[in-house]
Amino acid sequence: MQANEVKQLIESQLPDAEVAVEGEGCNFQLLLISDELAKLSPVKRQQQIYALLNEHIADGSIHAVTMKFFTREAWASRS
Repeated sequence: MQANEVKQLIESQLPDAEVAVEGEGCNFQLLLISDELAKLSPVKRQQQIYALLNEHIADGSIHAVTMKFFTREAWASRS
């Protein structure tokens, strides 16, 4: 699976989210900027993203995922 495919998959299901994906093969790092996700607990955020990726994790096309979440305000104000 390619990084752009992961990005498109998440953005198609979470239109509020801006997504940046790095990685190749089956290991990806996700940067998610979303006020809607920020309203959720850290566990619920991860569960929501894993729910979108489960099919690809199950078939082995995604092996490892790391995630960082930001609100739009926090992303804009970071140094």
